[in-house]
Amino acid sequence: MPEKIRVILITDGDSNACQVIEFLAAEMGLRCISASAGNPTPISGEEIIALLKQTPNNPVLVMFDDRGNPGKGKGESVMEQVASHPDVTVLGALAVASGTDGAGGASVDFSINRWGEIEPYAVDKYGQVYKQGSRSIMHGDTLSILDSLQVPVVIGIGDIGKMGQADSVVYGAPITRKAITEILKRSDVLNDSRTENRQRS
Repeated sequence: MPEKIRVILITDGDSNACQVIEFLAAEMGLRCISASAGNPTPISGEEIIALLKQTPNNPVLVMFDDRGNPGKGKGESVMEQVASHPDVTVLGALAVASGTDGAGGASVDFSINRWGEIEPYAVDKYGQVYKQGSRSIMHGDTLSILDSLQVPVVIGIGDIGKMGQADSVVYGAPITRKAITEILKRSDVLNDSRTENRQRS
């Protein structure tokens, strides 16, 4: 039986997020589906699955974006299709905050704030502690579906590649890098010789 494809869900897909995710995939010995980037998500769940099956190594970073739709937009619908596919194992998700009015929310296990610290509370798009509502609920336009997907670990994060330049790719995108690393640690991927060998090469 073929191994399942290990995937990390990223609930952002704009140009900044794409630049960061492509950069970190190369830096960390991972893969990403660049075609999943867009605002909103430009391809279907079936197309993403087909691309995942062509990816020679994994884990794979996959981006999803609702383009500010406060309801269940295309990004969330596609994410649901990918996460529920029998050939996919979801390792975790980055729940990216946005400033969309009326956007839904998702529970997070913890967040990485703009200073790179693990934070027990949710954060806003600037990577600062979110002061409104439940302390563990992230708010964003592409993440309300996460609660129904039974994702093993969900990490809150501010706007990828931004956060007042704290996550800029110029500085190595340290906030997003740490969030992805925490998912890999918790899924034991960092102890996987296949990943270790790629990171050393």
